[in-house]
Formats: sequence, C-alpha cells, structure tokens
Amino acid sequence: MKRFFILLIVLITALAACKGDGIVVTPPVAPTRPPNTPTAMPTLAATAAIPDTPTPLPTDHPTPVPTDTPVPTDTPVPTNTPIPETAVTHISFEFIANGLTNPVSLTHAGDGRLFVVEQEGRIRIIQDGAVLPQPFLDIVSLVGSDASERGLLSVAFHPNYGENGRFFVYYTDKRGDTTIARYQVSANDPNQADPNSGLVIFTLPQPEWNHNGGLLKFGPDGYLYVGLGDGGGANDPRRNGQDASTLLGTLLRLDVDFNDSGYAVPADNPFINDDAKRNEIWAYGLRNPWQFSFDRLTGDLYIADVGQNLWEEINFQPANSAGGENYGWNIMEGSHCFETETCDQTGLKLPIFDYPHGGGSCSVTGGYVYRGQQFPALYGNYFLADYCSGIFWSLFREADGSWTATELDDTPHFVSAFGEDVNGELYFLSYGEGAVYQIRP
Repeated sequence: MKRFFILLIVLITALAACKGDGIVVTPPVAPTRPPNTPTAMPTLAATAAIPDTPTPLPTDHPTPVPTDTPVPTDTPVPTNTPIPETAVTHISFEFIANGLTNPVSLTHAGDGRLFVVEQEGRIRIIQDGAVLPQPFLDIVSLVGSDASERGLLSVAFHPNYGENGRFFVYYTDKRGDTTIARYQVSANDPNQADPNSGLVIFTLPQPEWNHNGGLLKFGPDGYLYVGLGDGGGANDPRRNGQDASTLLGTLLRLDVDFNDSGYAVPADNPFINDDAKRNEIWAYGLRNPWQFSFDRLTGDLYIADVGQNLWEEINFQPANSAGGENYGWNIMEGSHCFETETCDQTGLKLPIFDYPHGGGSCSVTGGYVYRGQQFPALYGNYFLADYCSGIFWSLFREADGSWTATELDDTPHFVSAFGEDVNGELYFLSYGEGAVYQIRP
C-alpha cells in the first residue's frame, strides 16, 4: 500500500487521464510516393478555418543529411508453417535493463537495438542488454515536462529509416502545445541523432495539461498515425470527443513523405471530402488514446483508450477498415452509457473489451499482439495492463470472432508502455522503476 500511494499520488494523473486546434503546414510539393498510392491532399483550406492557428514556420529549415553509414535493417521472415494460436493463461517476465528515468515509450529502428523515450526529453538506446551512456537524442531544452502528462512521449522511425535516417518525435513544448518534429540520424554515428536537424511539422495548442495522447506510429500503409486526447478536463467539458471539426479526441493519419517541409492528408482519409470534419482524422470519439498498435501480421489496429472514472477500454479496427470510426466518447465510457439521458449509440463502435476501476485499477496501457518467433505459446494474443494496479490481461480472438479475455498476473509494476523489437518480441516499461522487461510464457 505504501508503494501504491507514493507513486500513485505523483503519477496517477499521468496516464489515468493521458491537448484547441491549429496546425503548422507548408504548401505541398510534387508527390514522392510510388504509383498506385493515393495522392495526398494539402491541408491549407482546413487550416484557415481553425482559430488560434500558430504563425507558419519559416521554410529555410535545415536540410537533412543522409548518413554515410546506413543503419542495418533486419526484416523478420515469416514462418512458412502456421503457428498454432491458443488463449494464453500465464506469462512471466525477464528483466532486460534499468537505469532509465520515467520511460514512456519503447520501439526499434529496424535493427536489434531498443529505443526508449524518457519523458523529460531524451531517447536512450539499449544495445546488447545495456543502456548506452550517451542519449540518442537530447531535446530537454525544448520539452515541457512540468506536468505529469506532458513531456517527450514517443518516437517513430520512418519505414525507410535504414536509407533516409529520418525519425519523428511527439512532445509538448514549453508552452504546453503538442509538437511533432522530424529529426535525422547523425552522418557519422548510427547511435547519435543530429540535434540540429529538427523540423517541426505539426503543432496543436492544448487547452489543459492533461489528456495529451502522445503516441506516434507508422501503419502498414506507410502513413504516420497520431493519438490525440480530448483536450483535458473531466468529462470532456468542450465536447471534443464527438466533434470531428476539431483534432482533439482523435487518431490522425498523415502523409509525411508528400511534403518535405511538413505533411499532407492522404487522399483516401475518410473525411477528405467533408468540409465539416478535419481531413487529417482517421477515427474519433476517443478520450485519451495513450497507446495503440498494429498487428504486424494482419494489420488490425488496437486502440487502448483511457477512461474517466469507471471503465477502461480496448477498441479494435480491422485492417480492411476505410476509417472514420466513432469510438463513442463522451456518449459512452467503455461499453457503458456515460451521459445517460442522451445515450444514443447509433453509429458508434463499441470496445471489444473493457474493465472497471476497482482493486487499484485506474488507467489502461495498451500493448501488442504477439507475433514473435521466440515463444510460440504467446502467438496471436494481445497483451495489456493497468497502470495503477499492475494487472496484466490477454485478449484472444476466437474462430467465431468473439474475444476471450484472461487476467494473467497481478504485479507491482506501473506499466507505462509496451513495445516490440524488430522480430516482434514484446517488452514493457516499468515507469517508477525505470526498467524494461520482456514478456515470456
């Protein structure tokens, strides 16, 4: 109990409730995507209609310099023999490394290294089981981490990182605004980024300090997906969750290759021809999608949405979706009516799993479907945890399309994030401990 109250008081708001509008975008240039890829559309018209739009950035930004020593890319080779899939009933954990400060995101760059984001504004590399002493990137001077849900929150490496050396970071700046910036790896050292290569491609003013979302992830389609919370404040006071004319409370889908100085909107985004909705939006009706992931085998999307006071939820979007789903907030909290007098569920997509607060639970941390080769017993299971209680679950999709949820373990960890390595092995971050663990049978 002592452990729970010490860290919970400091951290419970961080992810238990883990921001206006305005974007920075420069005019698009000629498409660089290959044939048969939908042409991206510029976002200037949409931008002009949004109040409080920041002044556009100058276009004389630093020119990224390709690395002379490309980072090797290890492409996982699918097994030729299908791996049997059964619901997991037990897992264990293997300690990998510690010495991290407030870790909030873990990913890979197409090779054997693990990259861990520290909330204050650093990205660290774990190589051969050890945390390298020199950060890969240090932007503490740019990051505002004065509140528990602010800071440097994630990094996403370009699908062609081995060739172009580009990666993207999501952070809150000193004003508290959401910022997405592109950086370049150093030309001389694959374990060092060029700190002077930063180019801000997106900013969004935040009305409150909480519900910042924070995750960047490239989808199987090569587009960059961005999770944004509803703007903060209890119960969604601005009703942003059900307002697709704002970017708050949404999952965005952006083309960061179309325009070398910013981004553009993919031509097949669901609201590209709807002037009443923001074209960048892929899905909405979200309170705080702190973590989401794509199944690397099927392309299905899992979105963990942090609840208000009673329910935590996992949403599911099949790979063949055309986007545009409304996941219900703030009409619903999980699969339960939130505004009981106006609980019209028409057109809403309800979660595949939710669980109540109680027993110390307070905030869902979504994970991944295991697609690694090391532990066949885990194959096909989606893993998640609760940040406050440390309870882990697995979700398994049965042949008839139904879902089996299994509570696996009650741990002492404050699980801030899950992550995959290049081969699909799964890890989680223990926030207060500053440690990384691997998930095993």
